Amino acid sequence: MSDTELLPKSRPEPACRLEVFTGAGRRRAWTAEQKAQIVSESYESGEKVSAVARRHGLTPQQLFGWRRDARRQAGARQRIGNGGGVSGAAFASVIVAEPNAAAPMAPCHTDGAAIIEIVIGATTVRVAPGIDAVTLATVLRAVKVAAA
Repeated sequence: MSDTELLPKSRPEPACRLEVFTGAGRRRAWTAEQKAQIVSESYESGEKVSAVARRHGLTPQQLFGWRRDARRQAGARQRIGNGGGVSGAAFASVIVAEPNAAAPMAPCHTDGAAIIEIVIGATTVRVAPGIDAVTLATVLRAVKVAAA
């Protein structure tokens, strides 16, 4: 004999209230473009995040999660673009000038391809096309430390 057979039997009560759910009845699927548009709107509009979320039928928590994911993805792209180990954007001033005839120049064999010269203190680094970002970053750090 099971436990349910020992319980007293009573007549089921008639339903007093009936709820009808309308709509899709499932989770909404958002495309990456839709998410990006809503996230950018939440930053640009000056409105509170909850107001932007409400307008698009989201919860504020969901929109905050999308914003956090977007920041993480942007940070990952930035680290990849800077050679893997450098975080944050950094800018250096660039001066485009004709070579100074009085300054000594080491011979450079690049087969006519354009090169970039980076001057740090008294040191000049010539960067040939195709150098990988990690190697260049390592060399520039070493030069900067030596010049300091």
